[in-house]
Amino acid sequence: MARDEARHGGAYLRYMKRAMTKFGDEARAAFAKVGVLMASARRTAQALHPTNLHVNESLFPRDTVQSRLPDPAWLEAWLDSQIQFDSVWEGKVVDRILHNMSLLMERSFATVQELNRFRKEVTAAVAAKAAAQPAVA
Repeated sequence: MARDEARHGGAYLRYMKRAMTKFGDEARAAFAKVGVLMASARRTAQALHPTNLHVNESLFPRDTVQSRLPDPAWLEAWLDSQIQFDSVWEGKVVDRILHNMSLLMERSFATVQELNRFRKEVTAAVAAKAAAQPAVA
């Protein structure tokens, strides 16, 4: 399973690099936001992970991967008891997210707060660039 997750991570990292080349700061801002959300799991009751994020209002509350499992509680029980995903492992995941975001953005992020400050800087730069563009008629 770890190899499969690593493969997913590698594919996503390649996608992110291509998107940043094509879309620049707009992609950086979006990816930094996702990084902040995923590395901030301790701040919420439920992890901010694609398997349990709501993505389709018309299907709510059955619009998450987890909610569509035959037994939605299975995933949390599996994380808690089967692989014992505790605060130590959560810290390792956060460290890995920050490491990969540092490599991707070519800037070091030791904390989620540093990544969030970067996200705000890039978002402000994108907004300033959009404001400076002449209106299209």
